[in-house]
Amino acid sequence: MLDAAESTSTRPYLIRAIYEWCTDNGFTPFIAVLVDESVRVPMEYVKDGEIVLNISFDATSALNMGNEYIEFKGRFGGVARDIFVPVDRVVAIYARENGQGMAFPMLASSAAATPPASAVESKPVTGLAPVAATPVPDQPDAPRPPSGGKPSLTRIK
Repeated sequence: MLDAAESTSTRPYLIRAIYEWCTDNGFTPFIAVLVDESVRVPMEYVKDGEIVLNISFDATSALNMGNEYIEFKGRFGGVARDIFVPVDRVVAIYARENGQGMAFPMLASSAAATPPASAVESKPVTGLAPVAATPVPDQPDAPRPPSGGKPSLTRIK
């Protein structure tokens, strides 16, 4: 039987769960990533060692969220880029529309000033504010329903 020290991290499973919750509820999932040499993102969009990425279906192509890394193709300034993010560099995943999601502690190997992961537990976070106005891959804003009145459904065949 595996003890807690030998088991796999819960982080990739929680990231996938929050991603699924966002998409099921029509929200746009964003991840906040601490950038180092292991992260492959457009460096011109990194601010203060961090980048926020839109990982919605509409903003990505070939999204793969594995246990060790998240990779996809995304558009930045109209240019397609390959993105590679080790899961242990993800510090939060949340819905753009309401800020609900989850923040994660950095692992001891990832940040010297951070306590070891065993000393800090992942905690659900509500009202998580997006990290500074960091550009995200191009995507059209979701259409907003007209204010007032009864909503209508348009069927497209």
